[in-house]
Amino acid sequence: MKAYNIIVLAKQVPDTRNVGKDAMKADGTINRAVLAAIFNPEDLNALEQALRIKDEFPESKINILTMGPGRAADIIREGLYRGADGGILLTDRAFAGSDTLATSYAIGQALKKMGNIDIIIAGRQAIDGDTAQVGPQVAEKLNLLQITYVEEIIELKDKSITVKRRLENGVETVKCPLPLVITVNGSAPDCRARNAKRLMKYKHAKTVTELQKENEDYTHLYNDRPDLNIQEWTVNDIETEASQLGLTGSPTKVKSIENVVLQAKDSKVISSSDSDIEEMMVELLQSHTIG
Repeated sequence: MKAYNIIVLAKQVPDTRNVGKDAMKADGTINRAVLAAIFNPEDLNALEQALRIKDEFPESKINILTMGPGRAADIIREGLYRGADGGILLTDRAFAGSDTLATSYAIGQALKKMGNIDIIIAGRQAIDGDTAQVGPQVAEKLNLLQITYVEEIIELKDKSITVKRRLENGVETVKCPLPLVITVNGSAPDCRARNAKRLMKYKHAKTVTELQKENEDYTHLYNDRPDLNIQEWTVNDIETEASQLGLTGSPTKVKSIENVVLQAKDSKVISSSDSDIEEMMVELLQSHTIG
């Protein structure tokens, strides 16, 4: 039976539902320390598509690749709980402050080191930037074909894949040869819940850095269970040029961010009659809410 090597690009993002006045640093980067960290929602949609491939081809392997500070290892553990086989945390102070260009460069270099990849799947965009650029930029840097806005993988056969794309005015069916990069929409099926057995199996999975901070000695456990060792790569583990990393390699600068809260001053109840609907449309047009 055919098996596929799948990499899911995932990101730990700040919960943008709780953005406050301290959410931005003076240099224009996000102050992640003051915001709760969550698994980027559309990356979970991407993980579900990978898991569906594994359901059909059980010998396939799914690895999570994430870039971020040490706490981003939580993303890999979350992936393990849901069905992934392993993961790599790309972490180094040299990556701090990266925009999409620097991020895609570092991720691309890590993917080159991993090698022999059939499918790279990522969420369409991260909620802390909403750029939808990293996936396509990774594809360009690796000189791979790409399909964006994917909602469903229809068929995976030998060396080709057929997917459904969700576009603004409809859907599109696309067939493409492997290897390739896919970005997945939030309209794709939600990711399955954690598996209780896998949660118990991988709850002690940690990076080397996390192990060094442990109060208890689990050395024997990690020697007996190599699958509990989450790989941790720094800038020294991949081939990079310093000028393309972090703030130095990031031409994008954020001037400011603003937390906008929409509050309704009053409400209006309308019926389903033609006259009420027509009156509402006229009001919305006059206020430039639509049109």
